[in-house]
Amino acid sequence: MTYGYEPPATPSGQPPAGAPLTRFVMRQRLTMMVNRYEIIAVNDAGQETGLLCLAQQKRMAFKEQVTFYTDESRTRPVFSFKARSRMDLGATYDVTDANGTPIGWFRKDFGKSLLRSTWHIGTPDGFQGMGQERNHTIALLRRFWELVPILGDIPVPWLFHFDFAAPDGTLVMSSLRRRGIRDTYEVELPAAPNGWRLDWRVGAAMAVALDALQSR
Repeated sequence: MTYGYEPPATPSGQPPAGAPLTRFVMRQRLTMMVNRYEIIAVNDAGQETGLLCLAQQKRMAFKEQVTFYTDESRTRPVFSFKARSRMDLGATYDVTDANGTPIGWFRKDFGKSLLRSTWHIGTPDGFQGMGQERNHTIALLRRFWELVPILGDIPVPWLFHFDFAAPDGTLVMSSLRRRGIRDTYEVELPAAPNGWRLDWRVGAAMAVALDALQSR
């Protein structure tokens, strides 16, 4: 199983410890004023080992550009994602590092998403993949739930998960939503057979988009 590209000479995304990040937790915290997204490293035993970065936006005003910072001071950016155009349901979002260098992109496929949420994702080294809701039945049930006015403000009772794969079917990212009051997602970035692995910053941006931009 091969791709039409070669893995970078060095991993494109590095967590603070310097080793490729293979899994993390994305947690959303809601307050009266802001939406807050935290990216937390997880070890092989599934234990949370520390905050990697966070983003915070005013509620009801989620900007077309979202920047993640190292800590609460929000003075040192880690990466960001930004829409190429505003008010476009099919807008492509570019992911850039702290210096503004492109490290990836993603966009929602609104045609396919009418029945099953579908996203496209790519990186500068030539990789392009696609992600969909894992369970087609739950995808249809969620849409029915959202169309019934009396149910509109009640949280959807079904957990929904996403899998992202390369054109040859190799899994490159999975996002599993935990059951609980807070929106928490377990994200894994498995290595491809040739050693390539999705940049964790691109994976984190995609994970946040699956929560924040899902209804757009």
